[in-house]
Amino acid sequence: MSNVIILGAQWGDEGKGKIVDLFCERFDIVARYQGGHNAGHTVQIGDKKFVLKLIPSGILHPGKRAVIGNGLVVDPAALLAEMQSLEAVGVDVKTQLAISNRAHVLFPYHRTMERLLDAIGTTLRGIGPCYEDKAGRRGIRMADLLDRERFGALFEARAAEKETVAKAFGIAQELDLARIRADYEGFADRIRPMVSDTARLLNDAIRAGKSVMFEGAQGTMLDLDHGTFPFVTSSSASAGGACTGTGVPPTRIHAIVGVAKAYTTRVGGGPFPSEALDAMGDQIRQRGNEFGSVTGRPRRCGWFDIPLARYSGMLNGIDSMVVTKLDVLDELEKIPVCVAYRTGRHEVTEMPATIAGLEAAEAVYECLPGWRSSTAGISRYEDLPQRAKDYLTFLENRTGIEAGCISTGPERNQTIVRQGSRFHQIFP
Repeated sequence: MSNVIILGAQWGDEGKGKIVDLFCERFDIVARYQGGHNAGHTVQIGDKKFVLKLIPSGILHPGKRAVIGNGLVVDPAALLAEMQSLEAVGVDVKTQLAISNRAHVLFPYHRTMERLLDAIGTTLRGIGPCYEDKAGRRGIRMADLLDRERFGALFEARAAEKETVAKAFGIAQELDLARIRADYEGFADRIRPMVSDTARLLNDAIRAGKSVMFEGAQGTMLDLDHGTFPFVTSSSASAGGACTGTGVPPTRIHAIVGVAKAYTTRVGGGPFPSEALDAMGDQIRQRGNEFGSVTGRPRRCGWFDIPLARYSGMLNGIDSMVVTKLDVLDELEKIPVCVAYRTGRHEVTEMPATIAGLEAAEAVYECLPGWRSSTAGISRYEDLPQRAKDYLTFLENRTGIEAGCISTGPERNQTIVRQGSRFHQIFP
């Protein structure tokens, strides 16, 4: 069995949670490698809906190990609340979950800092400031949290810095540092049995012949290095993050699967060339239920972006694409697809490196005929309307990436796996 990365190929919210949940039965371990509880992976099983923020989606399968890698930032309060909700429905979290002793710990003062400084429309959960402390070599890791004596000294030093900043903004009363320290010492006792050297755990498992699915959060275009900077997340959401965020070398990765909607969405600020700022965008939002699973914020909606998808495919080395929410387009008479950008007198098919360049880019569209019939719940490619198949073929030809899997609804059985595809070889 191979080790596979599953990641978002757009700006996040592509439906990765369902895909991880659907195919993780073929793997022994599911490992998250970046992000924090700003991510929201939704899994629908019958009439039950689960929104997982920190814990890998594979936790819903009995006997599967779920790993929170060193690349994440972990809010212990959020983690314990998520554990409690899963345990309430019978998930054996304490047995299945492993947390990296090198993952960084998120504190309430990180949220305070983010409220002071946020200018790009983040989730205000303190993720960015926690990663800033990590990059600035002043963060506190899980191993530090579990060492009560060391934690006390580190926390006092770091908290004093944050308190100084908070006082400068007149909000010192929000930081009850003594209470925070006591709370976190209590959190440490509760999560201690699950914390370990997960890089060793994963590498030992791979050497023993076990298979790992690496689960990404957010999406490639929010990657700190390669996304639409500065309107990005604070971690490596592309395929390279799977290695740095878990401690598994790239030579152990056998395939990379990208997940993309049949259209495009984005949350928060930043350029979005194919955004539909009209009734069509509103229609997609309502039919696709495009509201954040963590924040509830309405997502910005638009058309499939070929230059973006090609860029994502190149960066990640995507072997096969999962196209989700095809059924959302069922009612449309015509479906625009962004095939290039117009900048001044020129048309380009590459992603501009600067925000100014992307903001100035005007989407160039080709319109395809809609199929005007329901694809909801279809599980065989042969049963799709011909024009729906034509739409998928167009995306394949223009991106150079096969659509090996198509999701036609939120539930596990509302999925098409194309026989003979590279995807089918990865998930036989």
